[in-house]
Amino acid sequence: MPRDNKTPLIQKIAKQAYITFKGLKSSSNGDNKLVADKQDELISLVTAVRAADLKIAPRKSKPGSGAAGLQSPPVTYMHICETEVFSMGVFLLRTGASIPLHDHPDMNGMLKVLYGKVSVRCFDKLEDNLTVKTVPPHFDPPLAPLQTASLWRSILRSVAEYSENSGPCLLTPLRDNLHQIDAVEGPAAFLDILAPPYNPDDGRDCHYYKVLQTVAERETDGKSSEEQQGEEKEKEEDTWLLEIPQPEDFWCGGEPYPGPAVSI
Repeated sequence: MPRDNKTPLIQKIAKQAYITFKGLKSSSNGDNKLVADKQDELISLVTAVRAADLKIAPRKSKPGSGAAGLQSPPVTYMHICETEVFSMGVFLLRTGASIPLHDHPDMNGMLKVLYGKVSVRCFDKLEDNLTVKTVPPHFDPPLAPLQTASLWRSILRSVAEYSENSGPCLLTPLRDNLHQIDAVEGPAAFLDILAPPYNPDDGRDCHYYKVLQTVAERETDGKSSEEQQGEEKEKEEDTWLLEIPQPEDFWCGGEPYPGPAVSI
């Protein structure tokens, strides 16, 4: 079969994303295996995409200066398309910018760096909030009593760096669903696909979190690196997150998408 070289790559990605995620209902009915079986072609297409395919030029590092620097958003978003099945766009991070730790309830996702480099820390929740039997540790600083209702046990799944030559970072409703994204050594941009899209009316709202430090962890700060290495795995297996409002130093602006038009 001859290769289709006329259709823009981003259009092929959109079409394949629709095919991959169409009919997806939730994480509880076996759909994850269905997605895994169908997403190989989508991963292949997404891996190949570059900034030039979207007519996006890599930004130069411009440290913010004065009031103008403070007023410009640390992160901007280029909307490409959205259907009931998936949404797709590009996030652009300024030098030193971060997208804080956040979740994707009942959603699958792909993140593919277009230029620059990002560090991604992925977490999973271990259970649906606290149960009566769960006794949280002592935190430093301590939590107010009302905050315990917003406390979650979790596991740190991975910390990895991605560049334009990397494959996509994947998330599912149950695996690597929470993540924090930091620009490394300069500005960065990545293509973002979420399926289904965020929709607060359907229970898919974005929540923000911060990693808490326990008193026991604070006490290990004074230990030698050799002592800490033996405990690192144990610490990673039991991480506590506090759900918080959107951080005041983070907001996302918008800018036009300059690439090929996409239709579904």
